[in-house]
Amino acid sequence: MNPRLRTRLAVAIVILAVAIVAAVIYVRRNRTGGAATLTFYGNVDIREARPAFDATGRVTTMRVVEGARVTKGEWIASIDDTRYAARLAEATQRSATLAADLARLKHGSRPEEIARAKAVLDGLRATFANDRAVYERTATLLPQGGASTEERDDARARLRADRAAVEAARQTYVLAVRGPRREDVTAARHAYRAALAATALARREFADTRLYAPVDGVVEDRILESGDMASPAIPVYTIAITGLKWVRAYVPESDLGRVRLGMRATIATDSYPGRRYPGWIGYLSPTAEFTPKTVETPALRTALVYQVRVYVCDPRGELRLGMPATVQLDLGAPGSTAAPGCGPTDAAAH
Repeated sequence: MNPRLRTRLAVAIVILAVAIVAAVIYVRRNRTGGAATLTFYGNVDIREARPAFDATGRVTTMRVVEGARVTKGEWIASIDDTRYAARLAEATQRSATLAADLARLKHGSRPEEIARAKAVLDGLRATFANDRAVYERTATLLPQGGASTEERDDARARLRADRAAVEAARQTYVLAVRGPRREDVTAARHAYRAALAATALARREFADTRLYAPVDGVVEDRILESGDMASPAIPVYTIAITGLKWVRAYVPESDLGRVRLGMRATIATDSYPGRRYPGWIGYLSPTAEFTPKTVETPALRTALVYQVRVYVCDPRGELRLGMPATVQLDLGAPGSTAAPGCGPTDAAAH
């Protein structure tokens, strides 16, 4: 063999051997967890709210349009409140009436009422004394012929009626002095509390004629319009939640042992190639599943994966819901990101 050819062949063999060794080392490092990063793929999770009225009625006002930003608690729609306002007024008046009745019972009889009952009793006693004298006189004159039997019987009947009237007046006077029964006061108190509860319910129903944004977000769709009938079963808007965002991704089972809650992560998207967003692992599913078809990953689709939620700091609001994203985990840097205004404590609020 030509010496020059032999030298070239030897050099080629050495280069091939070096390449094979390097490839083996690289594969072993990736399989044994020696790699510094771990890459997987997912999408910015689509989070939406579909608020609806708690009351039923005809829509009168739609205050925001598609694309508008809303804040939590902002008034965004109304329905006709005529019936609810009337119901609230009725409940309020009934509560006031029962409150007055309870106060009257708790205060007891007025001095004037007691004095009147006493005066009626004294008057009936005087009448009774007079009629008793008439009866006794008539009974005395009857044997002497000075009075008839009919007159005596009439005087006796009047005396009995007077005695019953005096007893009734005496009982009225006693009741006036003692005041209302405790049972009556208790019943009045319960009726008043029930009226208060009915008033609170009517006030709540009246308040439910206005719809407020449940979250901070952007209006994606106006489902109803003015004049439509609204009910708790019919959403009024679709609102995309734009608070703390996260990427829903999937980790192959072979890499699960290298992923921990709180690990730092870096998120990248095709829309902003040169930009990286800090994040951290906020959730790791305890249950395995097959790789979703929407996930683009080098792993086989029949391989088991675990869902992972990677919270991401996006102060500029550049990440859109549903946007594909690439996640890289820094395996050598435990702990979570601590960017101001964006950290695990914010994730707990969501």
